[in-house]
Amino acid sequence: MPKHNTVHPVAHRAKDMFDLVADIERYPEFVPLCQSLTLRSRREKAGRTVLVADMTVGYKAIRETLTCQVVLNESALTISASYLDGPFKYLTNDWRFEPTANGAPGQSNVHFDLDYEFKSRTLAALMGAMFDQAFARFVQAFEARADALYSERLAG
Repeated sequence: MPKHNTVHPVAHRAKDMFDLVADIERYPEFVPLCQSLTLRSRREKAGRTVLVADMTVGYKAIRETLTCQVVLNESALTISASYLDGPFKYLTNDWRFEPTANGAPGQSNVHFDLDYEFKSRTLAALMGAMFDQAFARFVQAFEARADALYSERLAG
């Protein structure tokens, strides 16, 4: 039952980081192990955007597809993903974006929480260590993507 919880300061606005993580269709471009992502549905519900998506992850010859519901709460700057189907017994993933406590412009803290367990012990043995390493690097992957997208804003 691996868990990853981190608070990571970044040199980008909380809203920019929210927008970056909310743009799930771009994940194959930069998220570790993400090979493809297909958006099944998008709807508005109670002031939130609710997405259902299939993400195929893989390493070498192993590929697995998981389906998640993703709830984007722009007013609270939170994103929650709940697992619907695939190789896991369960998976929850929560993001929260907040301006830094000192109020420095263009800086924020990214809160990242992930909890999961594979259904299969065999798959856990084959993929577990690789998933742990990839999940531990998720926040850094998003930060690097933000640096690339918002570099002009950082310089100015």
